[in-house]
Amino acid sequence: MNFNSHFELAGKHAFLSPSKYHWINYTDDKLDAVYRTHRAAQRGSELHELAKDLIRLNVKLPRTTATLNAYVNDAIGYRMEPEQTLYYSDNAFGHADTISFRKNLLRIHDLKTGVNRCSEHQLEVYSALFCLEYGFKPMEIEMENRIYQNDEVSIYIPDPDVIAHIMDRIITFDAKINSIRMETLS
Repeated sequence: MNFNSHFELAGKHAFLSPSKYHWINYTDDKLDAVYRTHRAAQRGSELHELAKDLIRLNVKLPRTTATLNAYVNDAIGYRMEPEQTLYYSDNAFGHADTISFRKNLLRIHDLKTGVNRCSEHQLEVYSALFCLEYGFKPMEIEMENRIYQNDEVSIYIPDPDVIAHIMDRIITFDAKINSIRMETLS
């Protein structure tokens, strides 16, 4: 049998995929809700890519309170780096939407395109990863984190003790995961 080649589909996944077979039991209403959520996630990824390109190219948007406009304009104004990887180990890393560190001030901004309320904890983990990767003690730097969502900007000043605690958790959990990995190789 000569199977058909589908090179253009390499690395892609269908919405009605065999590996995510739960859709076979969906009602029409459930399919509608799940597909709309799926499309919203895709749109969010596209908006993040657009924002990254606008920031990288230094293209400001009209000054409004619209989420994307405020996010892009602030990132450009603060001379932030878009989609910066923060790395502690293969077990602990992430990609900050935008980040800058100048004059002892760490800024991390997050663009949220969904409607559900988000938590500042994700930004605290980014702050901890930054401190671990670049060797800063959270008590010795200033930090400001922002979430851009629903045409609002929420500003959080992380507690250095909380960041230090998260750093300890990352170090401890990373070692534990590595230990478990070694046990399973034996």
